[in-house]
Amino acid sequence: MVGLRLRVHDALRHTEPRNCNRRFVDRSAYAGVRQIRLHDTRHTCGSLLAALDVHPRVAMQILRHSKIAVTMEVYTHVPSEATRRALRKLGKHLGKQDPE
Repeated sequence: MVGLRLRVHDALRHTEPRNCNRRFVDRSAYAGVRQIRLHDTRHTCGSLLAALDVHPRVAMQILRHSKIAVTMEVYTHVPSEATRRALRKLGKHLGKQDPE
């Protein structure tokens, strides 16, 4: 019985938010990637799902949101094609230098 309690305790200890954050920091460092907050990965996931045209309800389930509004308004940061075109146009304009 003591062994079972220790295993349950270990399982709970590993799901503490601080421990998840620490593991994420450790794994990011080991992988040699830029350090970001663990929570930012949720936004990235939501944005990638939206960019891949995953149905919003499916994205909501993957992100484990209870309301579709949270998924759509907070966790998806994907510009429309019109926005992308406008930004490319702006970039080209800003990239031009006046001849001297």
